[in-house]
Amino acid sequence: MPRLLPGLVLCLLPLAAVGAGIGQPAPALDLPVLQNGAARVSLASLRGKVVYLDFWASWCGPCRVSFPQLDDLHEELSPRGFEVLAVSVDETREDALAFLRELPVGYPVAWDGGGVTPQAYDVLGMPTGYLIDRDGKVRLVHRGFRRGDGARLRSEIVKLLEE
Repeated sequence: MPRLLPGLVLCLLPLAAVGAGIGQPAPALDLPVLQNGAARVSLASLRGKVVYLDFWASWCGPCRVSFPQLDDLHEELSPRGFEVLAVSVDETREDALAFLRELPVGYPVAWDGGGVTPQAYDVLGMPTGYLIDRDGKVRLVHRGFRRGDGARLRSEIVKLLEE
């Protein structure tokens, strides 16, 4: 048995558990859109923009806090090259659509009822957001959402828009 130095913690994780870490390319996605008449959306179609990829669910309380703040950021910063793409992980489209009737937004909302995309990103809780730069690399991972997080995200988004 190998000997470890006192205080040394050994942590072995399978490679697949790494997900989309900071500095890594964002995993591809191509999903059906729930609203606005668009059939599908892909991350590749948004290349060249700064993207906030938001994984959410209708049963998630903090998601109700995030949606209006993300919509405000999208409305303000989209003319400068910013896009929000939300991905619902609800098992049924109907649950996600009911949420959107209560909290409509101007950015695309996709649906991944099979959970393939959140698995590729190693999403552990709702909501989890990934700020992706114009070159498709993850620059920030944001877990949870509280009042005031929108202002903090705005400063990170503006930095990327100015690069």
